[in-house]
Amino acid sequence: MRRIRALFAAGAAAALIVGAPAPASASPREPVTKVWSSQVAVPFSLAVDGSRVLVADGGPGIIGQLQSNGSIKPLLTGIPGLAGLATRGAWTAYGSSIEDDSEPPIISASGLNIRSPKGTTVYADVHAYETKHNPDGALTYGITDPTSCAAGFTAPGRIDSHVYGVASWRGDWLVADAGANAIFRVTDRGAIRTLAVLPPVPVTLTAESVGALGLGDCAIGDTFYAEAVPTGVAVGRGGDIYVSTLPGFPGESASLGAVWRINPSNGKATMVASGLSGATGLAVSGSKIYVAQLFGPGIALVDHGKVSTFAPLAGSLSVATAPNGTVWASTMDLSGQKPGTIVSISNKRVTVRGHFR
Repeated sequence: MRRIRALFAAGAAAALIVGAPAPASASPREPVTKVWSSQVAVPFSLAVDGSRVLVADGGPGIIGQLQSNGSIKPLLTGIPGLAGLATRGAWTAYGSSIEDDSEPPIISASGLNIRSPKGTTVYADVHAYETKHNPDGALTYGITDPTSCAAGFTAPGRIDSHVYGVASWRGDWLVADAGANAIFRVTDRGAIRTLAVLPPVPVTLTAESVGALGLGDCAIGDTFYAEAVPTGVAVGRGGDIYVSTLPGFPGESASLGAVWRINPSNGKATMVASGLSGATGLAVSGSKIYVAQLFGPGIALVDHGKVSTFAPLAGSLSVATAPNGTVWASTMDLSGQKPGTIVSISNKRVTVRGHFR
């Protein structure tokens, strides 16, 4: 699903502006949102290890560590198409992709980089795996109703890979691939297998979307089955796997984002919550699920299937949780005129440890 990369094109060119951490006013009993850094461009992913906060900044292609003064200390640099970051002890895994200059851009390489405690890196070629297996190739996208005037406007899942979300799970790594519409399990040695394929998302066609698709007005009101693009993956209690999705065209602008629970034994996806606007990542803490909404009112809280606004952060891009319950989030400016931010949301005192492991 190539459209997701276009959503961030403007933010990738944003200039970096140095800013000091500044707390927002809030009641002592309510969670306080504190801006720790505005020295990031497109902070696609956060990884929290105790009081250490790591960020994958897709603008300059840097994985860095947040310092207490708001600066970002680079750990790895020059990573093309950086998106997705996870840690497991002294291990680190992150996604990278290479795309051309066409419009829309075509990704020619995408994979997971697995860095060991000794500093050696294994590259798991997810794009090659997608090319060989194409897990969603058996699915049908488009208008499947035979009575529709646009009957037959369908296509199978195509070969496309974009490693976007990463998580550690049971000694391996999980990859949410926004091109393949699938969740992959990757070992430290780079072996890949398909864990789940997300089902198509029904979208009711509007006059605008019908025009964009080049269909006749008679198709207005028909159901179009769009790609369920996975953007984030997180692990909950007992090893449960949760995935956030942002539907492909023509469902991108509608509030059709969702959270799914994946059964790892059979790959079945069960919807936990829906109605999210541009879900670009999620984190799990106990029974609570936090979702970053790029186009919505900010960080959403999903608690037993109910969705509410946890923190109003425009342009929310990523979210992570610390063991003490602190929620960390990143934002980007969709206009491309301002830098992104890294913030904490907590009703406790928050500290940042800047030393390196």
